[in-house]
Amino acid sequence: MQKTSSRLLALLSLLQTHRGWSGEDLAERLDITSRTVRRDIDRLRELGYPITTVKGPAGGYRLEAGTHLPPMLFDDDQAVALAVALQTAATGTTGATVAEDAIRALATLRQVMPPRLRHRIDLLRITAVPPPAARDTPSVDAQVLVDLSRAIHAREELRFDYAPGPSTPADDVRRVQPHHLVTWRHRWYLVAWDLHREDWRTFRVDRIRPRTPTGPRFTPRDLPGGTVSAFVISRFRGNDGTTTDWPCRGEVILRLPAADVAPFAQDGIVEELGPRHCRLILGSWSWTGLAAAIGRFDTDVEVIGPPQLATAFGDLAARYAHAAQALRTSGADPTLSCTRSESQ
Repeated sequence: MQKTSSRLLALLSLLQTHRGWSGEDLAERLDITSRTVRRDIDRLRELGYPITTVKGPAGGYRLEAGTHLPPMLFDDDQAVALAVALQTAATGTTGATVAEDAIRALATLRQVMPPRLRHRIDLLRITAVPPPAARDTPSVDAQVLVDLSRAIHAREELRFDYAPGPSTPADDVRRVQPHHLVTWRHRWYLVAWDLHREDWRTFRVDRIRPRTPTGPRFTPRDLPGGTVSAFVISRFRGNDGTTTDWPCRGEVILRLPAADVAPFAQDGIVEELGPRHCRLILGSWSWTGLAAAIGRFDTDVEVIGPPQLATAFGDLAARYAHAAQALRTSGADPTLSCTRSESQ
């Protein structure tokens, strides 16, 4: 029989598969008795893991989300991937606050790693180079983004101090109904209904300092123009963020965080839809060029419209499939790579 410590890790690994387990199934998988399963479940609860008991014929145990972060179990590949992500965040391109937190998290992770994994991450030397257009972009506090997102999704009024800018000569306290977080030309903006001015406004997130608590819940108003993209484009047209009236403009959903898409969206609009997906509105001189530009994000794409964009994706897919088939029939070595392509 396994030792208690290794048995608890094996039990935790099963529970982390995000499904319910009956006591009999766990006992069979771990080659122990149902009574031992119950004791081990109690030990994990004492360590802070929120394990619930589901009653009934199909009942059992399920690991739920808790109010605090308990110890977590990673395999070797997950631990190395996490270290790479933290090193990238620690370069500072995500803002000073996030970079400092990433450095502390990386130090904590490295401390508990076994020597074989510690050696692997010590070999990594990552230097992140921001896009040229983003070098002078002010950093945004990640906590501010979280606070604004929470108010938007809860539909709660928000109060914040708005720092001085070209149109705000002194600190100004705003009370708004927040509607959307968007990025435009590498900057984050809050789209909101200003309750004092009784009009729609866009606020630079790097100038916002939220106050607590948030206000009462509200019923969202309809944005002028019908969509957030139409509203933002109309607001920035003619200013120093002048938009281009592209002959082809499309809208898609990308399975990536808005923060990952924004630095490479150029003059497109990126709207946060959740922690792992966002809306992208982008323009181009042709539908084929637009489809190719969206495809470089290397993730699943859901086309919202118009139909011409979906057709362009289909045309590109057929063209690429034909190119791949031609390579196979030519007998060329598919493992050969282009140095220029790898650097882009």
